[in-house]
Amino acid sequence: MTHLLFSSIHDDQLKGDCIFVAGSSKAVKYRLPKAVELYKQGRAGKILFSGGVKWQGSEYTEAEELKKGAISLGVPEKDILIETVSLHTLENVLASLLVLDREFHLHNIRRLLVVTTSYHMRRLHLTLKTYMPDWISFTLCPVDDDNTNEDNWYLSETGIKRVTGETGKLIRYVKQGALKDEEVDIHLNTGANI
Repeated sequence: MTHLLFSSIHDDQLKGDCIFVAGSSKAVKYRLPKAVELYKQGRAGKILFSGGVKWQGSEYTEAEELKKGAISLGVPEKDILIETVSLHTLENVLASLLVLDREFHLHNIRRLLVVTTSYHMRRLHLTLKTYMPDWISFTLCPVDDDNTNEDNWYLSETGIKRVTGETGKLIRYVKQGALKDEEVDIHLNTGANI
């Protein structure tokens, strides 16, 4: 599972047209700082926050919360796009297509910088490759949370639940034909238990 979710997921340092950030309950804490860092480095001139879920205790959607956070960190509002109707990963991608088209016209987009947690990146990347136009490429910019990264996921109940859940979803969606299948190098080190 470690190799399936985490192998070959790294930032190739290329610039793009837009930074694409998938929402989550902890996106402001973990994903927002990475998106703002990429923006301030000049890697892309726009950030698209995607997510329509309103988590308990918030009157705002994930995307709206992320936008407020980005503005407070110095990103100009004119450089922020939001998509506020999606409720899960596939919808993040599908609903963002319209926002991207309205801002850039899809035929003009060549590369997106993708920001999500490292354990979610493989599924988001495959979803983007399946449903976005094939001329768009992706730079993967994963972020680690406190308990679900390559080196520690198997040490906590939360990490185990997330990684087994992601692995199950990947396998199920590929078998259903909902995601493109992709060759993943899963050579295990000798003595590995995971």
